[in-house]
Amino acid sequence: MGSECGPTVLLVHGFGCDQNLWRHVVEELRSEFRLMLIDLVGSGSSDPKAWNSTKYSSLAGYAADILEILDDLDLRDVVFVGHSVSAMIGVLASISDPSRFAKLVLLTPSPCYIDDDGYRGGFSASDIDELLESLEQNYLGWSQAMAPVIMGTPDRPDLQDELAETFCRTDPECARVFARTTFLSDNRTDLPQVSLPTLVIECAQDAIAPREVGAFVNTHIPGSRKVTLDAAGHCPHVSAPVDTAAAIAAFARLT
Repeated sequence: MGSECGPTVLLVHGFGCDQNLWRHVVEELRSEFRLMLIDLVGSGSSDPKAWNSTKYSSLAGYAADILEILDDLDLRDVVFVGHSVSAMIGVLASISDPSRFAKLVLLTPSPCYIDDDGYRGGFSASDIDELLESLEQNYLGWSQAMAPVIMGTPDRPDLQDELAETFCRTDPECARVFARTTFLSDNRTDLPQVSLPTLVIECAQDAIAPREVGAFVNTHIPGSRKVTLDAAGHCPHVSAPVDTAAAIAAFARLT
């Protein structure tokens, strides 16, 4: 999809989402870049038979899938764009085989959602326990309640509704496993191992990954850059696609 001669940009969605949520960013990028979009196993239109709860109880399972796709297609110098938890999936994949990638773009990333000594992840351990318990007991209800918090656009209920609908299309059993994998992972010690040019894109206001998190990722990935979008919420590719695409494109063009 997109330009046949430009750099290859791989867009990977976050928890509860699917590739369709990138569509407005795709419209901005398609004339200049060769675009790839995937649905992570357990999400979107992925093959239900590929689901393995043991494999996907670790982000390493998703990272292995990314590398398998790039290997099967014999792709190198890929600009990996990962939203939310997929930012850390990209970090792990790039550490495992940096030869497949040219750059990383980490969109509203968080290496750890739970507060720790000297680290603000945005949630206490009890917050995460309650979130996971609510999700496991009533996934559809959780989806309707959390979508507005994650989207962060109370003036645009249509975006909240779209995110909630995307959550609700995800198989609840897969979502329960992926949620635990997402919210209980701690990838802080992986960040210094990233050897690729990296861009961190954060939002001015984000209830899921506050700005302290973006600063932490930027500080701990050697030589990384950070852009703060004048946007609210955790999904700027949906709520502010033009600005998000512009940040991705400017970084992808750098030589």
